[in-house]
Amino acid sequence: MTQSRIAACFAKDANRKLLVPYITAGDPDLDTTLALMHTLVKAGADVIELGIPFSDPMADGPVIQAACERALKNNVSLLQVIETVGRFRQTDSETAVVLMGYMNPVEILGYRKFAELASDAGVDGVLTVDLPPEEADELLDELKAKGLDSIFLLSPTTPDARVKLVCEKASGYIYYVSLKGVTGAANIDPVEVAGKVAHIKTFEQIPVAVGFGIRDATSAAAISETADAVVVGSVLVSLVGEHGDNPDVLHEKMFELVNGMRLAMDRVGVDS
Repeated sequence: MTQSRIAACFAKDANRKLLVPYITAGDPDLDTTLALMHTLVKAGADVIELGIPFSDPMADGPVIQAACERALKNNVSLLQVIETVGRFRQTDSETAVVLMGYMNPVEILGYRKFAELASDAGVDGVLTVDLPPEEADELLDELKAKGLDSIFLLSPTTPDARVKLVCEKASGYIYYVSLKGVTGAANIDPVEVAGKVAHIKTFEQIPVAVGFGIRDATSAAAISETADAVVVGSVLVSLVGEHGDNPDVLHEKMFELVNGMRLAMDRVGVDS
């Protein structure tokens, strides 16, 4: 079986920790999303998590909730998000793309149709925030049939029985939510995260990406010492909210922030 693009990213360089920025598709519009995806790659992104706008993003804080509202005002749909990935693939065949969102739009489209369209467009993985692993098999079967990775969330309060189940069902990577609460929370503890990542890996040797609370180069570097990948979202979405009407400033600030994280993470790899 052909290695997935996500697996290839992790396998490329054992010393390089992956940087996984998140932006909400369609915020402020899909053309801007496409351009930002390319800016993120230039800044050092390895995987891009592309948020599917949803009317009730219950796991997200105010920043990403507002981004979803801005995208939905433009009637951005799941189909349009998938089409945007297809446009991205016209010039980028290496960077992995993960769709991140909620079950309702996927259920409306249909599992098989969703998997087919996502695969055809060049999507690599899917993370459905509100899909319990106990109820995931039907969707996972369709995703697997199309070579798409299934990514799950774990949190500091996830009991071991569920950690084991998630590790059995997940592919690509596991997204460890480093903090209790919603996206945009603060005060990440690198020592605590290190212990949790090590614990997860006692169940399965699958890459672990860590997100929530990563806002700058310092926090990205600290987390990259033990995590396989660093996910950054709310601080980037804040930039879009603040500068979405000024593309030049938006791309400059987005590049500066993400590239600063990339360089700081790379220095950790060299120093260690």
